[in-house]
Amino acid sequence: MPRFVSVGECMVELAPLATEGQFAMGFAGDTFNTAWYARRCLAGDWTVDYVTALGTDPLSGRMVDFMADAGIGTGHVARLPGRTPGLYMIELVKGERSFSYWRGQSAARELAGDAAVLDAAFDGAGVVYFSGITLAILPPEDRTRFLAAVAAARGAGALVVFDPNLRPRLWPDTAMMCARVMQAAAMADIALPSHDDEAVHFGDADLAATAARYAAAGVPLVVVKNGAGQMLTLDRGQEARHAPVQVSQVVDSTAAGDSFNAGFLAAHLAGEPLAAAVRRGAALAARVLGAKGALVAVQA
Repeated sequence: MPRFVSVGECMVELAPLATEGQFAMGFAGDTFNTAWYARRCLAGDWTVDYVTALGTDPLSGRMVDFMADAGIGTGHVARLPGRTPGLYMIELVKGERSFSYWRGQSAARELAGDAAVLDAAFDGAGVVYFSGITLAILPPEDRTRFLAAVAAARGAGALVVFDPNLRPRLWPDTAMMCARVMQAAAMADIALPSHDDEAVHFGDADLAATAARYAAAGVPLVVVKNGAGQMLTLDRGQEARHAPVQVSQVVDSTAAGDSFNAGFLAAHLAGEPLAAAVRRGAALAARVLGAKGALVAVQA
């Protein structure tokens, strides 16, 4: 049975309700969001596992139960006494979100503390999926250990998928962020950058420049997301442009990119043509944009 293994941080989410000042509590985080949507999009012969670290507190227990209830494997979720999940709060203005975070002592920062644990989590994986946030939350020594485990998994036959998801506030400086992101990209079979972030932090003039930079790092397939604009793919030197799916009203952009990744990867792994896989990812993201919160009940 093929395994989709997603790695990173799942957090407590406070999402705004219609009543001013009131919030609903949920659980979300970029790579967890993709795992959640992937479970709904992938064929039934796939399993989806999440790799992270949580505490032994009741809230961590509720999060593990939530993952399991969603059909996501929790056998590689470490439980660390004295630690807790991180928390973030969403604020919305005309559908665009901003975040406030409380994650300094998040247990997920220790997810890569043991090489043997990582090797066990990646053993037999068909896909290993992680993001720039996964890298950013790790201490430098653990980041090196994590990337070594990813490289070993790729060498053993796993498809490595990387979303750079640039978040400069999580890094000591922009130069380090860019260097570590490109170091990770060199290990990936598929990269899923977002052009607006890449243009700001790498200075890319256009979508083609973003794609070319990742291809030059050795990534065979690059899918450049572009918000509501035209997307670009670069597949082993073959460039193609893809029209966006129109969204009548953007309610909440949280997890739009994460859901695109899941829809795209599910179709790609099922052998669909590249253009069809991009359309599937964009269609899922469009539905997510039309509702509040990171995890939206949608049909695969």
